[in-house]
Amino acid sequence: MRLLKARTAQAFALVRGQTISVVNLHGSQVVDVWAFAREDPGEFMSMEHSRVHCTDTSPRLGTRFVTNRRRPVLEISGDTSPGVHDWFLAACDRWRYELLGCTDYHDNCTDNLHAALNLHGVRTAVTPAPLNLFENVPFDPEGKTGISAPVSRPGDTVDLLLHLDAVVVLSACPQDMVPTNGPDMVPRDVGIRISPKTGESPGVEK
Repeated sequence: MRLLKARTAQAFALVRGQTISVVNLHGSQVVDVWAFAREDPGEFMSMEHSRVHCTDTSPRLGTRFVTNRRRPVLEISGDTSPGVHDWFLAACDRWRYELLGCTDYHDNCTDNLHAALNLHGVRTAVTPAPLNLFENVPFDPEGKTGISAPVSRPGDTVDLLLHLDAVVVLSACPQDMVPTNGPDMVPRDVGIRISPKTGESPGVEK
């Protein structure tokens, strides 16, 4: 298992049939997830398109996420957590932290995304809304919402199966001004596991 450090992002060039697993080591860390088609980064996993093709009100085991061209790209193929994830909220950015009162530069998932993509030679002016694993955004009976601490537990794991060759980006959200990452508002490391490609030894992780 490799480590995704708190407040940072990593990108992984994966192929159809591989699985990338996100391990919530401390139980409280939200992870933003994006996927861009390797053949054309202008095609990317889209939460708004995915919601159109899904009858569930929130992502859960078995949910298939589609691209902005309506092709399946990722699927939640395993989930040991309580299943509370978000697909409505945008990634945090420097303007979000300014609105919260931050006067200095603050690490954020938007910048993390583009920095990770740049390492793979991928350039895009778009920041799609991410899949926010473990993020708790409850709706009350009146339809109002807010951000609450995650209900996931240490070791809870989400498996994401690829349906397209894609560059998958994971960002351990740096949010420390609201309880996105737990009541103590401390970003933490998460674990990453990647299944081998077809034909590789099961003991090999790329």
